[in-house]
Amino acid sequence: MQAIILAAGEGTRMRPITYDVPKPMVKANGKTLVERNIEKLPKEVTELIIVVGYLKEKIMSCFGNEFGGRKITYVEQDEPLGTAHAVSLCKDYVNERFIVMMSDDAYSKEDFVECLKHERAILAKRISGKSTAGKITCDENGNMIDILEGIHEDADNGILANTNFFVLTPEYFDYKMVSIKDGKEYGLPQTVVNMSKDYPVKIVEASNWMKIDSMDDVAEFEKELRKN
Repeated sequence: MQAIILAAGEGTRMRPITYDVPKPMVKANGKTLVERNIEKLPKEVTELIIVVGYLKEKIMSCFGNEFGGRKITYVEQDEPLGTAHAVSLCKDYVNERFIVMMSDDAYSKEDFVECLKHERAILAKRISGKSTAGKITCDENGNMIDILEGIHEDADNGILANTNFFVLTPEYFDYKMVSIKDGKEYGLPQTVVNMSKDYPVKIVEASNWMKIDSMDDVAEFEKELRKN
């Protein structure tokens, strides 16, 4: 099985550190964010496709062509055209069911394993209070219907927020990328929504996930690592 790891972003909200270090290579308790995620991948994943862009040479020189017994292929995203565009660049390398994940959020190994029990899946974290995360809606069978962007608040049970971890099948590439942000980018979650109308995508509720956007988030993540 293959895993596409999205690692091309600039990490502007982490400056000044990301002037010299790409966001996936920021360290938490001595290990880079992307390394921690690679180590959590299930044994079924035998090949990595890493989408690089900003300061790409620092990622490529660190991991080389193989890491932890897994072959690595690098795909370059020259322009920041969004997550669906990044995945589209990998089409010629994908020949089986595959994972797509962010390189720099904090995920749980157990959640990865749970997602792989389904042919296609999206990992969602239940969040209480006000949130700007994409809100996932589902049908009576727990399959994704839509992802709603904007500001959300559910006082009772919280919302199911998109974590940008997907298990997909090659049929994904049959769907046209969905334009977002006034045509400036193409959105992966929105494109998966279109796929889900024909191919069910199971919602798996995350036991642990943290979106890392700032050095304060890194500090909070380090606290969690020390606890565990």
